[in-house]
Amino acid sequence: MFTLPALSFAYDSLEPHLDAKTMEIHHSKHHQTYVDKLNAAVADLPELASLPVDELLQRFDSLPENIKPAVRNHGGGHANHSLFWSILTPRSENISSFTSLSHALDSKFGSFEQFKTDFSLAATGQFGSGWAWLVVTQTGDLEMMTTPNQDSPLMSGKTPIFGVDVWEHAYYLKFQNRRPDYLTAIWSVIAWGEVERRFMEATSK
Repeated sequence: MFTLPALSFAYDSLEPHLDAKTMEIHHSKHHQTYVDKLNAAVADLPELASLPVDELLQRFDSLPENIKPAVRNHGGGHANHSLFWSILTPRSENISSFTSLSHALDSKFGSFEQFKTDFSLAATGQFGSGWAWLVVTQTGDLEMMTTPNQDSPLMSGKTPIFGVDVWEHAYYLKFQNRRPDYLTAIWSVIAWGEVERRFMEATSK
C-alpha cells in the first residue's frame, strides 16, 4: 500500500521562505489524505496497489474506469507532492554547481534567469488550483507545462523533474492571495542537485 514519505528536513527549516505551519499541514494533512484515499481506491486491486505510484499514473489510460477519478486526484496528489518534497532543501543550492542541468536550461530557455521568469509567469497564470512543471518529454526534450488540480505529467507520458504546487493550501497562511510572492520565495529553497539527478535519469532512458 502507498505511504506518506518522510521529509528530509524539519517543518521549520525552510523559514523564512516557507513557513513551518504551512509545511506541517501540507505534508501531514493534505498529502496524508491523498495517500489514504488512494489506498482506499485500490484496496481490492492488489496488482495495482503494489505498483509504484508513478507507474500507476503511467498506466492511467488502461485502468478500470471506476477508479480513474481517484487515481487522477489522489494518485496524482501523492506523486506530485512526493516529488515536491524531494526538491526542497533548507540549504541554498546554486544552479551553476550542476552543470548538466544548467547547460540544458540555458540551451532550452536562453538562460537560467529566463527560465525562472517564464516558469514563474506560467505558475502565476495557472487558473485556480494546479501545478507548474519542468518535464522531460518522450523524445528527451525539456518542456515547461502546467496542469490543473492534481493531474500529473506522467499521465501524458512526460517525466516531471521539477514542480511547484500552486494550490492555495501551499502558500495561503503566509502569502494569502499573493501567489507571485510565494513563487519568488520558493526559488531560495530548491534542491537543484535533486532536479539534476531526475533530469539525468529521465534523459538516460
